[in-house]
Amino acid sequence: MTKTTDGDLLLKNIKAQAPFPICFADLEKAVADKMEAGPFGYIRSGAGGEQTLRNNRAAFEKYSIIPRFLHDVSSINTSVELFGKVHPTPFLFAPVGMNKMAHEEGELAVARAAEQLKIPYIQSTVSSYALEDVAQTAPAATKWFQLYWSTNEEIAYSMAARAEAAGFEAIVLTVDTVMLGWREEDVRNQFSPLKLGYARGNYMNDPVFTASLPDDSFESYIQGVLQNIFHPTLNWENVRELKRRSNLPILLKGILHPEDAKLAIENGIDGIIVSNHGGRQLDGVIGSLDALPSIVKAVKRQIPVILDSGVYRGMDALKALALGADAVAIGRPFVYGLALEGQQGVEKVMTNLYDELKVSLALAGAISIKQLRNITMVKKDVTDRQ
Repeated sequence: MTKTTDGDLLLKNIKAQAPFPICFADLEKAVADKMEAGPFGYIRSGAGGEQTLRNNRAAFEKYSIIPRFLHDVSSINTSVELFGKVHPTPFLFAPVGMNKMAHEEGELAVARAAEQLKIPYIQSTVSSYALEDVAQTAPAATKWFQLYWSTNEEIAYSMAARAEAAGFEAIVLTVDTVMLGWREEDVRNQFSPLKLGYARGNYMNDPVFTASLPDDSFESYIQGVLQNIFHPTLNWENVRELKRRSNLPILLKGILHPEDAKLAIENGIDGIIVSNHGGRQLDGVIGSLDALPSIVKAVKRQIPVILDSGVYRGMDALKALALGADAVAIGRPFVYGLALEGQQGVEKVMTNLYDELKVSLALAGAISIKQLRNITMVKKDVTDRQ
């Protein structure tokens, strides 16, 4: 339980020294001023005309809360349970690849922040550091491994097996990246972190991948990654085979349609992450928050449902939790914190998000994440108002 009477969470951020950027817009501006155009554009941008990116934010704007008052909210409980383990916050670190673009310590710094904050960390396949290095640098953190499929399926199975051996506690299979989205910002900046080697960590430490290369040159590595990372043949049989080969819970990330959620349950999947890849894959896609209620309804609490994409504020997380999400994944905000101040920047961003969530939970009239689902939410109709 957290006492809401132990000090004002807002006033503690008002100090004499220059403040760390507290809202997403200020974070983004500070990082834009610090980073080169290529890496910053890669992190910031969405696919195509960025309609999906805008849809994610617009979805949160549609929903409003009708709070309840005159309840004792002096103590609140923000804990959630996932796969038999209780976590003090409903947050997860979303899998974001190639963190070395933002900071030299990359995923190592983020994993240490996750360990410090007791927030589960989902490591990307395309990380700058190997999963074994992350496991060693943050042994006490709850770690899940996000898996991109490979054209050579044995590489995917090898990475999943390595994650299990290293102590990772779940596999998150991303299903919406059978090929890269149409990312105009990267073309404009002529920037590809894959081609620059920022994703070397897991690939160059994988015995199946390295055995497939003609030699150990940088050029062979690049060609090997490009040949394997796109996998348009990925299908439910691959999912079933991964499930057969792993002892870990398997989650599917990228689900937006309730029928796919039902199929996931039929195929023995252990969890769903409702996500449109932060607006970076198919443009013109429904906002993740708009997709959430129908998936929650389809799943019927049989497995955890996690909301990802567009969560930039603690209040965003509250709305997702009120609409039925079991937890919420944070992406771009923590990467911006990493770019500004490394591990400390990540901790500051996530702490600010959490403090806003706690304040908002109490002001809404709820004392727990479970109780949030009883809060009345209204949705604004914007279909015919232009």
